[in-house]
Amino acid sequence: MKHTINELEDIVSQVRRDIVRMVHGCQSGHPGGSLGCAEFLTALYFETMNHSTDFKMDGAGEDLFFLSNGHISPVFYSVLARSGYFEVSELATFRKLNSRVQGHPTTHEGLPGIRIASGSLGQGMSVAIGAALTKKLNKDHSLVFSLHGDGELQEGQNWEAIMFAPHNKVDNLISTIDYNGQQIDGPTEKILSLENLQTKFEAFGWHVITSNGNNMEDIVKALEYAKSLTGKGRPILNLMSTQMGYGVDFMVGSHKWHGTAPNDDQLASALSQNKETLGDY
Repeated sequence: MKHTINELEDIVSQVRRDIVRMVHGCQSGHPGGSLGCAEFLTALYFETMNHSTDFKMDGAGEDLFFLSNGHISPVFYSVLARSGYFEVSELATFRKLNSRVQGHPTTHEGLPGIRIASGSLGQGMSVAIGAALTKKLNKDHSLVFSLHGDGELQEGQNWEAIMFAPHNKVDNLISTIDYNGQQIDGPTEKILSLENLQTKFEAFGWHVITSNGNNMEDIVKALEYAKSLTGKGRPILNLMSTQMGYGVDFMVGSHKWHGTAPNDDQLASALSQNKETLGDY
């Protein structure tokens, strides 16, 4: 391991501070899903992926990550900055005019670590599959990772991609579903039920594993296990249970914090629940 579980958890604590500070600073953004995925993105970038902060758009010879549910950009930006892709101080420009750190990741600003514009939901799986096939054609044995919201699966394009990947033996792809059961208008079960996602993906031909995305030890083990399943003829799905707003007691489990910024008092409370470990920006 590159880091101990305690070291990774310390990074997560700082990432959560970054998230609430960023969204508070511009009074706009999506803290709920960002907080819920802090362990996952930290484990991915600090432990699991073979990647370089000497950023090149083609990503040849290294593992790639694609964020499909781009509205949770605060957690993505924090992890990229804390891993060394760009200066941590740039997080303070989140959603500001002329910033490279926009509300949804885009490519034309040239922010290192961003390979696609995302946030138009339902498209990330298709992009990840294309990148994985490119690696196969180039005899590049690196892996492709992607993250998707569970509510995002209500977009039809996903299911074309989910059908395509096993048929074409895209076995260098590890996709993760943030299974928090919440979306902007309420619980997914009330908006449009997803039913049994594990059974659905298995029926399409994926190898499905399950994990607790808010337990660092569990998510690290799950991602390592997922890597061991690559190259065996099937894409891998990590069905990851999380709680929206995890790590901030008044946000946890509520869809109301999908896209709501904390006020000054709420920011202070959120920061008090997560220790500063790497230095705020």
